[in-house]
Amino acid sequence: MLLPVLGLSALGLCGLALVGVGTAKVGAVAVLVGAAAALLPVTIVVGAFLWVDRWEPEPARLLLLAFAWGACGATICALGINSTAEVLGDLVLGRGHGDTLAAVYTAPPVEEAAKGLFLIGMLAWRRREFDGLVDGIVYAGVTAAGFAFTENIYYFGRAFAEGGFGGASRGVVAVFILRAVLAPFAHPLFTTMTGIGVGVAARARSRSGRILAVLAGYLGAVLLHSLWNGTATFGNGHTFIDVYFLVMVPIFAGVVTLVVWQRRREQRVLLAQLPGMVRAGWVTADEVARLGSLPARRGWRGSVRREAGDTAARAIAAYQVAATELAFLCHAVQRGTAGPEADVRLRELVRALRAARAAVPDPAPPAGESPDAHP
Repeated sequence: MLLPVLGLSALGLCGLALVGVGTAKVGAVAVLVGAAAALLPVTIVVGAFLWVDRWEPEPARLLLLAFAWGACGATICALGINSTAEVLGDLVLGRGHGDTLAAVYTAPPVEEAAKGLFLIGMLAWRRREFDGLVDGIVYAGVTAAGFAFTENIYYFGRAFAEGGFGGASRGVVAVFILRAVLAPFAHPLFTTMTGIGVGVAARARSRSGRILAVLAGYLGAVLLHSLWNGTATFGNGHTFIDVYFLVMVPIFAGVVTLVVWQRRREQRVLLAQLPGMVRAGWVTADEVARLGSLPARRGWRGSVRREAGDTAARAIAAYQVAATELAFLCHAVQRGTAGPEADVRLRELVRALRAARAAVPDPAPPAGESPDAHP
């Protein structure tokens, strides 16, 4: 209990330090304007990743921690190293070259490593939270959204300090168009590469496979980030537009396609496991149809809410999540990728499943085989 409290306290101190740095550089009013302008894109980005995460929603506390790490921990780590690189660049290469060194050569590997640390920590200590690529993408996206939120506060604040609200060519409006309208998913897209690598690693059978998956994802994130920063630094407007539409947009479309495919795969895994879960006595036969699609799940929650209230509806939501996690765990057990704690996790999920169902004023699923049984 003490370690999480210390960790959150440390992130809080990082946040206060970032506010102090921003205020010293652009002023308190500019920081407030930047924060207000940064709220819209971060709301859209986080909302998109939460929408993706509907089949088996990740724990809210972990998503909040991911966002806090990106906004405070990763940002202050990157700020310290990038600032040092900028100073050294000015000293060694001449004044004005430090910005280029930091933006193109230092920022991409440092920032992607800082954001990726949270994912590596999750893989090391909370591997059971990763049921596939979608989970890696969601955690990566939320972490990067936190990082982009803090970064946007500074960029919007600096634009306000230098040019006020401005218009399409300068000031807050111009920077908002670039960062919040054209590229709100830039940082999440970069870090999603690491998230994909971690998602693959979580289900890899060998240690070398896990290491290679994570490294490949990280290198992909650094490559995209470097291309983006390099184009903005060395290219002109035409170059930026070419890279935006010919590289970034197709990759973004590819990630969206991957997410849609993985979501359908998750549904197929769930549908394949439900009959065995019925035989094990974990769910009832009449619940299969209500668990097998997102519209059916929403309808079930809505029906329970009308008949028994919000508390019962939340219990059904918890039941649906536990059933989905149980199905994914059984699938992983069958593939041999569940990890050494699979039996313990299975018992936990069965208990959670039955506790959630017992909170609803409907007959509980009939007792069947022991929770140790595998469908």
